[in-house]
Amino acid sequence: MIEEVEQAVRLEEVDRRLITLTQEIAELPKHIAQIEKQLIGHLKQLEAEKAALAANQKERKQKELDVQAANQKISKLRDQMMSAKTNEQYKAFQHEIEFCEGEIRKAEERSLELMTASEPLTAAVKVAELALAEEKKQVEAEKASARERSVADQQAVLEAKAKRAELAATLPPPLLANFERLRKKFPKGPIVADATKGQCSACHMKLRPQYFEDLKRATKVMNCESCGRIIRYAPVVDQQAMFDGGTRVSMS
Repeated sequence: MIEEVEQAVRLEEVDRRLITLTQEIAELPKHIAQIEKQLIGHLKQLEAEKAALAANQKERKQKELDVQAANQKISKLRDQMMSAKTNEQYKAFQHEIEFCEGEIRKAEERSLELMTASEPLTAAVKVAELALAEEKKQVEAEKASARERSVADQQAVLEAKAKRAELAATLPPPLLANFERLRKKFPKGPIVADATKGQCSACHMKLRPQYFEDLKRATKVMNCESCGRIIRYAPVVDQQAMFDGGTRVSMS
């Protein structure tokens, strides 16, 4: 392979590195935003569970107060009933006492329901609090790691850009212009393609036999006649020979 093509290959490798670094830098904030969004969602869920538990406890307290008030009322009614002068008055006091006793039973039944419901709510809150505390630690650790990675990537970008400028300076202006044109045309690459067994590895089109033969002995940069990419001859490696420890190469 002629030196100019080797330099173009190295330049493309640096460009791929820059693309990878740029994508990673762009993805890091998105990743952080995603895990923070998940954390906020879990925090809201915990707040809802705490609110449900607080509402349960508040209603239980109210039922206790209702029972206490009803018992106090029953005590007063019984005192008043002792001074009833007619049978109708006595029955009225008795009826009101029975009503209060019914309200007490309802309040106690509801209190029991609330107590039963509070057990899983309390357990869920405890589990959620522990999980949230651990998740907060993980999020902070990932944020710190992302910041470090971003700084490292930014430095790597600067180094890669410097390397790219260095390599670009070694290419003849016409080849560099051709390379930049191909980079815009094929942003996902490749820009330099291999030619093996008379075929372009990028567009998979067959090369003219004579063109392929010229490529084998090329002393200047050549381009695929179909896709226009810079093309280099890449002989087929005899895999069995490599496995056996040999160096035999097929020249097809």
